[in-house]
Amino acid sequence: MKYLVIGAGGTGGSIGAFMTEAGKDVAVIDRGQHLEAIREHGLKMETTRKGNYTVYPMKASDMHHYREQPDVIFICVKGYSLLDTIPFINRVAHRDTVVIPLLNIYGTGGRLQAMLPEILVTDGCIYIAAEIKRPGAILQAGDIFRVVYGVRNSDEYRPALEDVARDLEESGLTALISDNIQRDALQKFSYVSPMAACGAYYDIDAGEMQKEGRVRDAFITLMREIDTLAEAMGIHFSVDIVKTNLQILDNLSPKASTSMQRDLKQGKDSEIDGLIFEVVRMGRQYGVPVTTYAMIARSFGFKD
Repeated sequence: MKYLVIGAGGTGGSIGAFMTEAGKDVAVIDRGQHLEAIREHGLKMETTRKGNYTVYPMKASDMHHYREQPDVIFICVKGYSLLDTIPFINRVAHRDTVVIPLLNIYGTGGRLQAMLPEILVTDGCIYIAAEIKRPGAILQAGDIFRVVYGVRNSDEYRPALEDVARDLEESGLTALISDNIQRDALQKFSYVSPMAACGAYYDIDAGEMQKEGRVRDAFITLMREIDTLAEAMGIHFSVDIVKTNLQILDNLSPKASTSMQRDLKQGKDSEIDGLIFEVVRMGRQYGVPVTTYAMIARSFGFKD
C-alpha cells in the first residue's frame, strides 16, 4: 500500500512519522519552512509516549512536485484549506484510491465525496494532541493516537480498509473501522468542538478545563448541547460522551490546546466557522437550543 498524507502538521506529520518509522511506504505533503526542514533534517518528534527522536529520511514534497499515485490518501489539512486539495487529489489518485479525511469539521467526507465522485471518500476522525513546535518538529502532548474511519454506506465497503487498519496498527497507532462513522465522527466532534470553544472563549489551556469549576462546567454544558443535537439528528451515541470526553481531556498534558485557539491568537485563519458557528446553524436547522454555543459564537462576531 502506497500512502500519501496531505498536511504534515500535528496530525499528518505524526501519522507520516509513525508509518515511516514502521517501514511503510508513505509520503507527506507540506510547504514552506516546515517542508524544507523535514527534507533536510527529518521530522523531529517530541512525545510523551516514545520520547524524543527524529525520523530521517522521510519522503516529503509539495503538491506541485509529487509524482506518485497513492493507494490511500489521508487528508490532514485545516478545514479552510480543504478546497485547495481537490485539484491535487484529482491529479494523483487512481480509480481505486481511497481518501480518508481526518479533519476536525463534522461531515467533511460527504462534502468531499460530491467533489471527488470517481473515487471513494470515507469519513474519518482522529484523536491526538499534537502541534508543530517549530519547522521540522512536532510536539505530542498526550499518549492518545487513534484513527477512526469508515464508509457512510455499507455497499461502499472495501477490503482495502482492513489493510489500512493493519498498517496503522503496525505503526503504533490505534485504528478502528467504524460501523457507523457519522455517529463516531460526531462523537469526536463532541470533544474537539467544546474544547476549542472553551479554550478560545476563556483563553486557557487544557489544565484549566481539568480543574473543577466554571470552565469545566462550561465544557460539560457544550458537550450536552451536542448530545441533544445528535438526538435530534437521529444519531445515538454508544457511550456517555460527557464521561468519555472528560477522560480524554484529563489524560492530556495541562499545556495542551486546540489548533483553532492557537490560530486565533496568532491572527491566522482558523476553523472557528466549522467548530463553533456551524453548531449554532445546526441547532437552528434541527430546532435545538444551543444556548452556550450561541453565546460563545456571538462573542467572536457571529451574527444570529
